[in-house]
Amino acid sequence: MPEPFNACTYLVDRHVAAGGGERVAVTGPAGTLSYAGLLAVVEDLAAGLRELGVRPEERVVMVASDSPHLLAMILAAMRIGAVAVPVNTMLTGRELAELVRDTRARIAFVSAEFAATAAQAAADAPELRDVVLARVPDGVPDADSATGGATPGAAAFRPGITVTSLDEVTARGSRYGDRSAYPTWADSAALWLYTSGTTGSAKGAVHRHANIRCVAESYPREVLRITADDRCYSVAKLFFAYGLGNSAFFPLAAGATTILDPARPVPELVAERLTAYKPTLFFAVPSFYAAMVAAGLPADTLASARLAASAGETLPAGIYQRFLDRFGVTILDGIGSTEALHIFVSNRKGSVQPGTSGTPVTGYAVDIRDEQGEPVADGVPGHLYLKAPSAALGYWCRTDTTREVFQGEWLQTGDVYVRSADGTYTCLGRSGDMIKAGGIWVSPGEVEERLLEHPGVAQAAVVGLANADGLETPVACVVPAPDQTPDPAELVAFCRDGLAAFKRPRTVIFVESLPTTATGKVQRFAVRKTAGELLTATGH
Repeated sequence: MPEPFNACTYLVDRHVAAGGGERVAVTGPAGTLSYAGLLAVVEDLAAGLRELGVRPEERVVMVASDSPHLLAMILAAMRIGAVAVPVNTMLTGRELAELVRDTRARIAFVSAEFAATAAQAAADAPELRDVVLARVPDGVPDADSATGGATPGAAAFRPGITVTSLDEVTARGSRYGDRSAYPTWADSAALWLYTSGTTGSAKGAVHRHANIRCVAESYPREVLRITADDRCYSVAKLFFAYGLGNSAFFPLAAGATTILDPARPVPELVAERLTAYKPTLFFAVPSFYAAMVAAGLPADTLASARLAASAGETLPAGIYQRFLDRFGVTILDGIGSTEALHIFVSNRKGSVQPGTSGTPVTGYAVDIRDEQGEPVADGVPGHLYLKAPSAALGYWCRTDTTREVFQGEWLQTGDVYVRSADGTYTCLGRSGDMIKAGGIWVSPGEVEERLLEHPGVAQAAVVGLANADGLETPVACVVPAPDQTPDPAELVAFCRDGLAAFKRPRTVIFVESLPTTATGKVQRFAVRKTAGELLTATGH
C-alpha cells in the first residue's frame, strides 16, 4: 500500500496533539490564530467544503489576498484530499478564466477585493458553479478601489453560480460537517501552482503531499535553521511557490509563527509591518531589496531579523552589499523553482559569495550539461539540471512539455549556470527567451501579442534587459505602423490594461525594423543588443 500522509495534519494537527496548541500560528493585520485556533478553522472549512460537494482530488481555485482565511482554505482543501490551487491575484479576468477552465474547478474561493475580476472570469468558465466569498481582510488599503467601487455581490456573477459567504461555509461545517482528514497518500496530489517558468504559456505544476514535507525539512532546517521561536514575514505572497514555503510550509512545519499581510507590498508599508510584528526571518525578491534601499528606510527597520532570504531572480552583488550596509542583515540568495516547490541551491550564513546562488541544499543534486546533455567542466557554462525529492509530478495536461522538462529523475530548469572550482554555482541567465521581472516569469510572446493589438504597432519584440540595479526588466522594441506615431507611455498603459501589470514593458523603444533570420524569425539576441545600445546612448 502507498504511504499514508496528509500535509495538513503534518503542518497543523501534530503540533496541537503534542501540546503546542496555544502557540501563535499566524498573525498580522488580518488577524491572529493559535495552532489550536487555526486547526479549528481548518476543520470547519474542510467540513464546509465537503457540505458544498467538494470531492477528493477535485481542484479548488483560490483568488485571495494573504490572510489567515486563505491559509486555512489551502490547508482545508488538502485536508479533505482536494487540490489547492492558489492563483496570481494580479491576473485580469480573461487570464483568470483561462486558468479556471484549465483546472476544470467547480468551486473558487475569492476575497472580496478580487470579486469583480472573479466575476469576469466566471463568465467564461462554464464548469464553475460555486464561489465562496470572503470579506476584505483588515489591513488592505483602499480595498474598494481594487474592484473599481463597491464589492460586487452575488448578482455580479453569471446565472448558475451560487455565491456563499466564507462565514456561512464555516458555520455550516461547524454544525453539520465531517471534520476528519481524508486518508490521502504521500503521492496524492495536494497542490497545483501555475507557472510560465521553463516554457512560455501558464501551466499547472502538480505537487504531491509528500513534496510539502520534503521542502519543509530541507532548506528551512539546513539553511535558515528555523525553530519554533521564529517569526516569518514574506513579501512574496502565498500564490507563489516561494511565498507559500516562506509563509506556510516552513513556519507551520517548525511550529513557528507566520506573519500574513494582505496589502500590496511597498517599502514604506512593509517597513511598518516589520516594526509592528518583528519578524526574525524576512523573505523578498531582489527588486524589492533594491526598492527598500532606494526608499531610504530607517537603518533599524529590520532590527528584529536574524536573516533575510532572496529568490525569484539573481541578487546582484551590489544590492546585497548596499542592503547589508544599510540594514545590517545578511541576505542568503538562492535559486528555486515552481517545479521544485522552493529553493534548492543557496548561500549559507558565514559563507556568502555575493552574486552567486551558493551550493546545493542537502538532498538535492544539480548538474550542468552542454547542448548534447553531457556534463561540462568547472568554469564552463551549461544548462542547469536538478534532481529533487520535491519535484512536481509534471504539468497538468501538458504531456509534451512535461516530457521536455521532466527527464526521468532530472528536471531541466531552463537556466544557464557555471560552477566554480569550489563548488559554487553562478547564474548566467535563461536558456530560452523567458523574462523574470520582479521575480515573476513573463512570456515575451504574450506581451508582443498584446502590443500588436494596438493600431499603432506593426511589429514588436520584447526582451529582458538589466536595469541600473542589475535586475531584469521587460523592454519592448516596436516598429510603428505606417503613418502612426504611438506614444511610449500609451503603449505601456495599453499593455497594463490588457495584461497583469507585472507583464507590461517598462520601456518602449521605436525601431525601423527588427533583425530576423533567413527564415523570418526574430533574432532576440540581436534585438537585445540593439535595445541595450539604444538605452545606453540615451542615458537609460
